Amino acid sequence: MTEEHKYGTSNWWPDQLNLEILDQNAQQTDPYGEEFDYAEEFEKLDFEAVKADIEAVMTDSQDWWPADYGHYGPFFIRMAWHSAGTYRTFDGRGGASGGRQRLPPLDSWPDNANLDKARRLLWPVKQKYGRQLSWGDLIVLAGNVALESMGFETFGFAGGREDDYTPDEAVDWGPEDEFEMTSEERFDEDGSLKWPLGNTVMGLIYVNPEGPNGEPDLEGSAKNIRESFGKMAMNDEETVALIAGGHTFGKVHGADDPDEHVGPEPAAAPMEEQGLGWESDFGEGKGPDTITSGIEGPWNTTPTQWDMSYVDNLLEHEWVPEKGPGGAWQWTTKEGELDNAAPGVRDPSDKEDVMMLTTDVALKRDPDYREVLERFQENPEEFQDAFAKAWYKLIHRDMGPPERFLGPEVPDEVMIWQDPVPEADYDLIGDEEVAELEAEILDSELSVSQLVKTAWASASTYRDSDKRGGANGARIRLEPQKSWEVNEPAELETVLSTLEEIKEEFNGSRSDDVRVSLADLVVLGGNAAVEQAAADAGYDVEIPFEPGRTDASQEQTDVDSFDALKPNADGFRNYLSDEAERSAEELLVDKSDLLNLTASEMTVLVGGMRALDANYQNSELGVFTDRPETLTNDFFLNVLDMDYEWEPVSDDGEVFELRDRETGDVEWKGSRFDLVFGSNSRLRTISEVYAADDGEEKFVEDFVDTWSKVMKLDRFDLE
Repeated sequence: MTEEHKYGTSNWWPDQLNLEILDQNAQQTDPYGEEFDYAEEFEKLDFEAVKADIEAVMTDSQDWWPADYGHYGPFFIRMAWHSAGTYRTFDGRGGASGGRQRLPPLDSWPDNANLDKARRLLWPVKQKYGRQLSWGDLIVLAGNVALESMGFETFGFAGGREDDYTPDEAVDWGPEDEFEMTSEERFDEDGSLKWPLGNTVMGLIYVNPEGPNGEPDLEGSAKNIRESFGKMAMNDEETVALIAGGHTFGKVHGADDPDEHVGPEPAAAPMEEQGLGWESDFGEGKGPDTITSGIEGPWNTTPTQWDMSYVDNLLEHEWVPEKGPGGAWQWTTKEGELDNAAPGVRDPSDKEDVMMLTTDVALKRDPDYREVLERFQENPEEFQDAFAKAWYKLIHRDMGPPERFLGPEVPDEVMIWQDPVPEADYDLIGDEEVAELEAEILDSELSVSQLVKTAWASASTYRDSDKRGGANGARIRLEPQKSWEVNEPAELETVLSTLEEIKEEFNGSRSDDVRVSLADLVVLGGNAAVEQAAADAGYDVEIPFEPGRTDASQEQTDVDSFDALKPNADGFRNYLSDEAERSAEELLVDKSDLLNLTASEMTVLVGGMRALDANYQNSELGVFTDRPETLTNDFFLNVLDMDYEWEPVSDDGEVFELRDRETGDVEWKGSRFDLVFGSNSRLRTISEVYAADDGEEKFVEDFVDTWSKVMKLDRFDLE
C-alpha cells in the first residue's frame, strides 16, 4: 500500500460524496461535554475584571515577542479583524465564532502570519477564566479593548461565541492549492467572485495589499476591495471606515524578504515549535527585525493613538510606488515629506518612513471611496461613528439575532443587518387554540403538499453558519423571499393569503389578548399537514409546537442582505437552478450542513418530503409512491428495489428513469438528489434502515423529530 493511499477512503476515491461535514453535526467534539452551557458560564464573568486583565497585557511587553511601540494594541486589532473578517454573506460561513483562527487552515494562512504570537500573549487571560471565556470571545474582546486603550470609543461588545475544537470542513476557501495564489477559477466571466468565496486571494483575508497579482494597480485594487468587502456585506462607507480606522494604528512588517528568512507556518512547523510558526532568522527575528507581510512601515507618526492622521496623510500627500526592504510593493510620499517621521518600534529615536499600501492609495484614487474619505476628514465625529458601527458589524456579523448576544456592553440599538423582529405585544396561543387553528387550516382548501412546502420554504432559509434566516419574522411574505423562483411565488401567494384570512378571523374573534402571528401559523400549518399525512399512513403523531414567532415588516428587512439566503439548489424540494455550479448531491449536503443536520436527518427528510409530494412545481421526480401526501417509507422501498434499474435520460445527467427489469416499463423518474440514496454506500446503509419491513414506524418518528428540529432552528428564545 502506498503512503498516498494509506489512510482514508477519500484518498482512494476522491470524487466520492463527502459526508464528513454532516458528521460534524453529530459528533461531540467539545471537551466540556453536552451539558456545558457557555452562555450560563459567560454570565458569571466579572466583565470589567476581564477587560482590565486584557488591558494589562497591552503594555506588558514580552521579551519573547516584544510589543511594537510598547503596546500590543495594534497587534490585537489585527488579530480580531482577521478572525471576524473571514465572514462571507453567500453562505454565512467564516467569522469569529468558534475561535477558528486557532485551527487550520486559518492558523496557517499567510495573512495571519505571527498572529499565533498574539494568541499566546493572551493565554494567561484565557487560562485564568477557563470555561467562562471562549477563545472566540476573547480574541474579539481583545480587539475592542485595544481600540479603547488607544483612545477610541467602541460601539459595544457581545459575548456568546462558543469555541470549535475541530476545523470547519464545510468552508470552501477556493480552488487554488497554494497560498497567495489567484486563479481564474475564483472569478466569474464578469470578474465577480464565485459563490461562496469572499476573498480574492487564497490565504488572504480580503485582497492582496500590494495590488492585484502583486502589482501596484490602483484601479484593480479598488475593484477587488469593493468586491471582497461587498461579499462581507459592507458598503462603500463601511469599507472606507474599516480600512481607515484599522490603519490608524500600528504598522506592517517587512524588514527583509520573507522567502529568504521565514520558516514554515504553524501547520507545517516542527514539533519543537509547539504550534508556533513563521520562525525568522533575520536579525533577532522580532521587534524591528520582524517579517510578516513583507511590507514595511507605519501609516502615521502616532501608531498607538486614535486620531485623523491616516486620513490626513493619505489625502494631503502625493504617494508613489516603491519596493520596500521586504521586496514588496508599497507607497511613499513623492517628496519624502514623511520619511524618517515615525518612531521606531523599540526605540523612538530610531526613525521610520511612513508608508501606504496599494489598497490604501486605491481608496484615494477611486472617486466614490475618495468622497467618503474627504467627508470623514471634514467631519471627524462622523468618521468615529462610522468606524465604531462598522467595526461592531464586522465582529458580530456571524452571531445572528440580538437575543443571542451576552454581556453588559450589548447596545440597545438593533441594526438592520441583525434581521430584527418585533416583540410580541399580545398573549400567545395555547394548546386549545393550537388545536382550533390546526383544524381550520386542514379544513381549508390548502393541500398537504402546499402547507408543507410553505412551512419548509420559510423555516429552511435558516443558516447555522451565521444564525440567519428561519421562520421567525414571516419574511416568506416579504421581498425578496416571496419572489424567489424556488418558492413558486404564485402558489405561495395562494397559501399565504389563505393563512392570512385564518389569522385575521382568529385574531378578530378574540375577546381576550390572545393572538397568532402569520409566522406561527405558517409553521403550524406545516405541522398539521405532516400530522395528517402520518395519520393517513396509520400513525398517530403530534409535533410539539412552541408559539412566539412574530411578523417582521418590510422596513425591518434588508432586501439585498436577505437575497444572499436564496438557494441555488434545494434537494429537499428537488430544486436545482441553472446557477448551481456543483453537483446536485454536493449541494444537498451543503444545505444540510447549513441546517445543522446529520446524514441520517438529511436522509429521512428527503424521503419524507418526497412522500409528502413537496417538490418544486409539483415535479414527479423522486415521488416514488402511489400514495402521495401520505407519510410512508415508499421512497426508500423503491429506490432500493432490485426489481428495478435506473437509466439516465437527460443530456446533463440530472434526470433518470426507473424501469422494471422484466418489462422495461418506466415506473418512476428521479433526480441525482434521489438516486444518491441508493448509489452512495453510506446513505444506502441509512436508507436500508427505513426500507426494512419494520422500518416505516421508525421513519415516521425520525421524520417528525427532524421536521420539528428544522421548524425551530431559529428559536433562540427557547434555548
